[in-house]
Amino acid sequence: MKPLDLDAVRAFVLVAELRSFTRAADALDTTQSAVSLKLKRLEAHLGKQLLERTPRVVRLSTDGLTFLAAARDLLGAHERALRALSGDERRLALGLSEHVADANLARQLAQLRVHDPGLVIELHLGLSAQLLAQFDERRLDAVIVRQEEEEAPRGDARRLFGEPLVWLAAPQWQWPPGAALPLALLAAPCAVRAAAIRALDAAGVAWTEVFVGGGVAAVGAALAAGLAVSPLARRVAPRELIDVGARLGLPALPVSQVLLHSRVRETRTAATLQLLVSGLGPG
Repeated sequence: MKPLDLDAVRAFVLVAELRSFTRAADALDTTQSAVSLKLKRLEAHLGKQLLERTPRVVRLSTDGLTFLAAARDLLGAHERALRALSGDERRLALGLSEHVADANLARQLAQLRVHDPGLVIELHLGLSAQLLAQFDERRLDAVIVRQEEEEAPRGDARRLFGEPLVWLAAPQWQWPPGAALPLALLAAPCAVRAAAIRALDAAGVAWTEVFVGGGVAAVGAALAAGLAVSPLARRVAPRELIDVGARLGLPALPVSQVLLHSRVRETRTAATLQLLVSGLGPG
């Protein structure tokens, strides 16, 4: 049998991990049709069907599940061989906004490790403005940040997706009659905090701050404890929280834009960063 095409094997692993031809194409910076063609050629080469394709979902076949571990080993061996000759350590200093990271972060990091075991990832979680300042100081190679709709995007920004903010609280939480709206917010300066306060002030809703968190996880814990309501993206908050905006008559919140700023140019590192980007976002 002829040697395997490593590009086709890499495409197969990405489709298997992301369960999507579209996301795999994004990670490889190519087209969906190109990825599909690589997979068809790989299946023809092996004489096995690796994927079960349906209009809505992509699943691994029995042979695909068997081949996946070996395919990962092959790519890992290729990476180790390249490192042995170059002697260079590849490192990615990445900033990720507290308002973008979600509950799938651990799974996403494990996926990156499997995909690119030779890459050292230095991850910084923080507020968007602070991360962007560190990027400008060249302390970070790339940042994924959140920007509110009234801000003009910078020329070096790549838009990833838009995501609305909603008013979240515990299911049993009640707004005491006649009281100012109790808020749990991230510490200033925070663009989401500022946008929520502007919306409340414009609607004439009295509010009071009862909890200040150093991160989204802390705010989420305060909400789950029934302390307050908070403006967050549904995706990043604890699953047990509910949107109470309509029930309480609270003003609509803006749609934020999630943006990527990157100066990463090395091909393999850029592909790994794109893999993380492809795993973010609604749905």
